[in-house]
Amino acid sequence: MKPRLAFLGTGIMGAPMAANLLKAGYPVTVWNRTPAKTGPLADLGATVAESPAAAGAAADIALTMLADGAAVEDLLFNQGVAGALPRGGLVIDTSSIEPARARTHTARLADLEIGHLDAPVSGGPSGAAQASLAIMVGGTVADFSRGGEVLAHLGRPTHVGPAGAGQVAKLANQVIVALAIGAVAEGLLLASRGGADPAAVRQALLGGFADSLVLQIHGERMIERRFLPGGPARMHLKDLNNVASVAKEAGLTLPLAEGVRHLFQSLVEHDGADYDHSAILLEIERLNAPARLGDQADTLPD
Repeated sequence: MKPRLAFLGTGIMGAPMAANLLKAGYPVTVWNRTPAKTGPLADLGATVAESPAAAGAAADIALTMLADGAAVEDLLFNQGVAGALPRGGLVIDTSSIEPARARTHTARLADLEIGHLDAPVSGGPSGAAQASLAIMVGGTVADFSRGGEVLAHLGRPTHVGPAGAGQVAKLANQVIVALAIGAVAEGLLLASRGGADPAAVRQALLGGFADSLVLQIHGERMIERRFLPGGPARMHLKDLNNVASVAKEAGLTLPLAEGVRHLFQSLVEHDGADYDHSAILLEIERLNAPARLGDQADTLPD
């Protein structure tokens, strides 16, 4: 018999993830701060809980996909999810939060005889919809053996170490993605300013060493100047701020990560908090005005 699942946080990422669990035949209870966002999942057979605690009480395993560590902590320990789960239950947090906070959650849940996996994901809304997410999992081997089967319906889970290691892996991911987005923006702007057709340059680079999902997806967004999220810049900035904290604790200097963090900070300060993170192009253009990639109007969130 499949374990009963609760899925808390059914936004742009959580909704397709919960849908895939329903399609896999799991009994799923869902909760979201905005109840209307649970409607499509109810149509797929989910039970909608009136509160986080009610969702936890109906589950053996609770999955969370929330904005940040404070939201996860509030849901688990202030709004009653941890207290409502059965002893021997499991929390799988797919949110991106601070590694230290994830380790604290593991310890607090262990006091309640509840397991915990920090399992942040990468792949964006399309990966969530296609169940092709990269899932970086921290926790015990025993808890991973329990939760891995559930996570396999969302993508490719990999156990990367003890509590907090999943979040550290996600920060590494966010550094690499942020630098790649910045590199694509700079490369395409250089091509355009140097007299080449940036769309043709992007096409020429596909399949070579410069190819990547960032070049394929975000490069196209930059050329078309479509900056609807996707991954909001404010969320990537949150992760890069966590990178800076972890690097400081580890005694590391990460000059490239620090440089791109400042670009994201500037983008957010210039009203781009909810723009797609590919809009870092706008900050690079701001530094190089009047240089601009193409002549199309920007498509921005309302």
